[in-house]
Amino acid sequence: MAPPPLTVTTRYVPEGTRKIYWVATIATYTAPTRPELNAGIDLSNEIAEITGFTVSSDTVDVPDLSGRFTAKVAGRINAADSAIRFYASSTSNDVRTVLPRDTVGYVVTLWEGDVTGQKMDVWPVKVTAASVQTGIDDPASIEIGFVITRVPAQNVAIP
Repeated sequence: MAPPPLTVTTRYVPEGTRKIYWVATIATYTAPTRPELNAGIDLSNEIAEITGFTVSSDTVDVPDLSGRFTAKVAGRINAADSAIRFYASSTSNDVRTVLPRDTVGYVVTLWEGDVTGQKMDVWPVKVTAASVQTGIDDPASIEIGFVITRVPAQNVAIP
């Protein structure tokens, strides 16, 4: 007998659904409260692109003398270099006022929207760069670079 199939997903386009919040303080980042999320800033309307905000494990070879095959085990956990590109304002009143270099806080990614009971990720971060991007025929933008400073809280229920 074959195993049951994975539950059929409800597919969606992330634009218009995803929410990305900046939250300056969270008492227990593995379990943020609704008031803490509400005290944050919804960055979603100004985001042009997100890169990184992923976690993976290195692999470590574990050879032995029983044969030529080299097995592997999971090693250290690493977060990818992460950045968010925001639109710039001709008045300089943009993300640079909220996220200057060395700012510490949390990027909260609500991948399927801010819906109680669904999942979110909470990324403890420090801003490493706020760089104005230029390109011909491109809208002006600012790339905010982040380092992930602790293990992120992933798949946390939205309060």
